[in-house]
Amino acid sequence: MANKVVAGLLASLLVVVVCAGAIITLVHSTKKATLSDLPSSLHTTSKAIITTHNSLCSTALHRESCELMLSKLAPKPSSSGRNHLFDVSLARSPSAQTQVFKSFIQVTLSELEAAVKHSADVANGRVAGKTVAAKTDCEKLLTDALQYARDAVALLGDKDIESLKADANDIGFKLTAAMTYMYTCVDGFHDPKLNAEMDHILTNATVTGSNALGVINSISSSVVKPKSRQAASRKLLGNDVDRRGYPTWLSTGERKLLEKSDSQKPDATVAQDGSGDYKTISEAIDAIPSSNTGRYVIYVKEGVYDETVLVPRGKENVMMYGDGMDKTIVTGNPADSAHVTKLQAVFAVDGQNFIAKNMGFRNTAGAIGWPAVAVRTGAEYITFYKCQIDGYQDTLYTLSGRQFFRDCTISGTIDFIFGNAAVVFQNCKIVVNTPQSGAQNVITANGRTDPNMNTGIVFHGCQIIAAEDFKAKSKATANYLGRPWKDYSRTIIMESTIGELIHPEGWMPWMNSKARQSTVSYAEYGNKGPGATPEQRVKWPGFHMLSKSEAAKYTVESFIDDNGWLASTGIPTNAGLMS
Repeated sequence: MANKVVAGLLASLLVVVVCAGAIITLVHSTKKATLSDLPSSLHTTSKAIITTHNSLCSTALHRESCELMLSKLAPKPSSSGRNHLFDVSLARSPSAQTQVFKSFIQVTLSELEAAVKHSADVANGRVAGKTVAAKTDCEKLLTDALQYARDAVALLGDKDIESLKADANDIGFKLTAAMTYMYTCVDGFHDPKLNAEMDHILTNATVTGSNALGVINSISSSVVKPKSRQAASRKLLGNDVDRRGYPTWLSTGERKLLEKSDSQKPDATVAQDGSGDYKTISEAIDAIPSSNTGRYVIYVKEGVYDETVLVPRGKENVMMYGDGMDKTIVTGNPADSAHVTKLQAVFAVDGQNFIAKNMGFRNTAGAIGWPAVAVRTGAEYITFYKCQIDGYQDTLYTLSGRQFFRDCTISGTIDFIFGNAAVVFQNCKIVVNTPQSGAQNVITANGRTDPNMNTGIVFHGCQIIAAEDFKAKSKATANYLGRPWKDYSRTIIMESTIGELIHPEGWMPWMNSKARQSTVSYAEYGNKGPGATPEQRVKWPGFHMLSKSEAAKYTVESFIDDNGWLASTGIPTNAGLMS
């Protein structure tokens, strides 16, 4: 059945292969158009396509645009009254199947390339520091967006339909990252005129990207997922860990990876006293050979490292460990600069397959600093294990990709876990700090901008508590689980302990955006503690108490580990629900 659905979608999309380039002209000229704006000669064929293959655009956010693109490009019927393109047997042509999707994504890539050229003219001649900083960020973000779009095209290759279905989710994450970086670029301009100008330049790229994401998400959702890979062997119970706290199912190699500090010499050692290979973390990262393909391990000895660290794109497979979350600490305050932006973090990761273990990260800006990002994570397959991340506003920026935080402590005040990654926090402590006088605290601000993005924030088996110096005053402050930063914000709290500091309604509106209360996906399942008050939660259409089967969609295995990437990290996980 799934193959028939996919074949139907692909047959509809074949019109894009015929004249993919024409879509660009269509989107530019008919963004607000309706079917009545089409040439009369196309009306009959267009309506037939839309009626017969309605499922193609049914999940697209910009459904009208999606339908218009296809109908505008549809060729006229043959003399028999049939459209010959729909008689093609795609099942017999694997290369044609993948070319359909490649052409569709290439439309987004072409739009993005054009937008990058136009964006260079935005804010020309402006000397204001924040504007210059926003433009610099934008250049980086759009460069990364281009690369993710190209990665999506490359991942398609010449796969047959079965391989395409298997990779649909990975392709979707690459497209999501590209779109996230485009929207982040726009958000960086606080000047309303410049913000609107950049938004206009990127509109066609975001619309075509959204349509491509909707179609690929349809393919992904048609896949019948196999039974849990880990439920039998990797469900962590109280007796399934050894005396060191590691799961009994870990292989010898995985244990050695996690115990590098005890059993093996790392590739590089950082020590402030000169006893290692380098005195700063940045020096160690810069020295990673470009030819490195395996896991590269950096040991950071005990100490407070006052530096701004970036693990750049291209520096992949890095594992960094310290002597403990309260002993090896990376600290700093980028907000000391008058032109700080959200991308400027004390510790930032843009290289995929990164692991941090037994380290602390701290932004020292305090409650008055904004933004004050301690850690920014913007890549696929990032893991933090037994780490502490401290700050106030905007502490942890989970920008994009699939990410996992286990046995960590994250502290802050306002929107202190935010971004558009697909991220699970498991067995973590979420600590709310003392805010500025009269301010409210909000833990999460998810940045999901499209309903077809497989992203969101999940707390699973976590503790949500007040900092020690805030406990006595916490009831006098309104503290919330989250608020919708973007229209399709998604945050799930399940099987966690919620302290009494949390306001009974749980969730806070985003300023005056009442419409988002209908489009968000906020949900809870199986929580306990005095702050778990389901009967008093907000009555928004977008908030739900989940059933067990619904909650299972947001477990580690279902939400971020469908391709099994976490196994290579050796980090302990609860693959499914805990009860």
